[in-house]
Amino acid sequence: MEHNSSVYRHFQDLLYAISGILFATFALKSFLVPNHFIDGGVTGISLFLHEVFHINIAAVIIFTNLPFIIMGVIQVNKWFAIKSFVCISLFAICLLYIPFPIITNDNLLISIFGGFFLGLGIGLAMRAGFALDGIEVLALYTLKKTSFKISEIILGINVVIFILAAFHFQLSIALYAMLTYFVATRTIDYVIEGLEEYTGVTIISGHSEIIKEKLVKDFGRGITIYKGERGFLKESFETSNDCDIIFAVVTRFEVRRMRIMVQEIDSKAFVFTNAIREVAGGVLKKKHHNH
Repeated sequence: MEHNSSVYRHFQDLLYAISGILFATFALKSFLVPNHFIDGGVTGISLFLHEVFHINIAAVIIFTNLPFIIMGVIQVNKWFAIKSFVCISLFAICLLYIPFPIITNDNLLISIFGGFFLGLGIGLAMRAGFALDGIEVLALYTLKKTSFKISEIILGINVVIFILAAFHFQLSIALYAMLTYFVATRTIDYVIEGLEEYTGVTIISGHSEIIKEKLVKDFGRGITIYKGERGFLKESFETSNDCDIIFAVVTRFEVRRMRIMVQEIDSKAFVFTNAIREVAGGVLKKKHHNH
């Protein structure tokens, strides 16, 4: 059983990687490269160098990602770096030999759909454990050397790219590049996290028994209970009561329904949520697929 599961995972990763490479190739050859567009990240650096120095885009993709692949050996592991190098090399080969047609020369459509398909490709590759764009590896490396957050580092790198694009080309090109990058990053988020992005919910209520039953039986969710105390108000600081602190993981589509349910049971309940980027194991409702 474990062997079959391992084979299935490897096959799934391979399918993600191939699909990711093809979508990214489609984005560059059908939208961005023929219309002289720029993106953010390492792909944006590659497109910028291609436009300025007129070097073959496939060669530039490998050249610009190579330092980040080497960083990946240190920041992640050697296997990740090898897989990423193979993935980027296949990406370059596809850019050379697959004749995708030019879809449009409308700037807005290029920004939106070029960013969408590029984000789809990068996101699928990331789900397979590969990297088609090395900017996050660079951000991890810089994070250890500075006090900046990863998001701040990536933003700073992209600001430099967009400023260079504005000076070398024109401001409109830089603005379209920002739109392309925004669409690409949002698409990556959806591909990696899925439409059913999970949210952690913590509930503190004097009616916890009813809420626990509703979450398990009506929502089909597993719950975790922390033992705590509630009370400690300014006017009655010495008064407190033991309580169950409920923690559950729901999809973001269920958050509103869950809040309504809690409010109907206890209008004074304290509820707060936090985004969860990845979950595995436990009692999670399986995603439904149409057959």
